[in-house]
Order: sequence, then C-alpha cells, then structure tokens
Amino acid sequence: MAKFVETSYTLDVHDLIHRPGEYRELEKELVVPEKLGEGLVAVNEGTPLHLDVRLEVLGEGILVTCELETVASGECGRCLEPMQLELELEFQELFAYSIDEAFDYEVHDDHVDLEPLIRDAVVLALPFQPVCRPDCAGLDPETGEALTIALEPEPHESIDPRWAALSQLVASEDHGDTSPKK
Repeated sequence: MAKFVETSYTLDVHDLIHRPGEYRELEKELVVPEKLGEGLVAVNEGTPLHLDVRLEVLGEGILVTCELETVASGECGRCLEPMQLELELEFQELFAYSIDEAFDYEVHDDHVDLEPLIRDAVVLALPFQPVCRPDCAGLDPETGEALTIALEPEPHESIDPRWAALSQLVASEDHGDTSPKK
C-alpha cells in the first residue's frame, strides 16, 4: 500500500479510468485546510486527517471506499471544559464518468474530489451536545462552578424571599421561643 502526504482532498485517477476490475489502495495524510463543523466541537484548521482509501473501477465510474481518522476539539456541552473527541468514520461513494441524475459525484479531469464527502461525514458525525465523559455532572445552577462526581455539592436551601418570614417562625420554634414576634 502506497503512503504519501498531501494537502489536497483530490486524488489522481488517470491510470484507473475505464479499466473495470482495477483497484488501488492508498493511505493519505493531510492537514485540514479549513474548520469542519460549527458547533461546540469541530475539527479545527491544521488538524491532521488520516485516510485509508480504496479506489475500485466499475463500468460506470470509480467506487471510493474511505476510512477516516481525526480528532475534533471543543468544549463539553455540560461543564464547558475543553475536550477532544476521536473520530473514526467510513464512507463509500461512486464517482461517475459522466454526471447523471442517478449519481451525485463525477470524475473531473482525471481526479476525484473527496472534500464534500469528508466534510459531510465529519460534520454529521459530530455530536450536537458533546460531553467530556458520560457521567459529567455539568455546572452548579447557582454558582456556575463545575460539579464533579467526587465532590458532591453541599446541600443548601435557597429560600424564596417571599417566604423568609415563615423561616424566622420555624427558627424561633427550634430554639424553644414560643412567644410571637411583632
């Protein structure tokens, strides 16, 4: 299997065109040229992207099978701490020799462009509400501090100011004072 580094999502297939039964496998390492995704996590510009690609020639075009590995970065949707998410994706698409309603992608000038496929696969794989770990407790709604499993939040009652007078009554009964306050 050939291994090389490129900065482009395009693959040269001039040696495979119109040769049914032929195939080529390759590994491709590239650096993401622009951010993939817009939510809490995304694959940022400059992130390494590893592709294992198989190009198979069929009668109507070239079938591209791809396994993709990369890392998405961002923040947890519960505690807002920085996090990384490893992505391992697979996709397969036929690049037709001539565009037809039945095919979405076409071989252009002896090349196939994987950019739309990679972008779609990565963006669809990114979680809408990512979490740093499944048991992430999130943030304390009153203090805004991150809650953790190891440190249970201290129980504290927040008393509605409209009921504050009743709490004074309860406090006076606890201390044995039964005389009404005026």
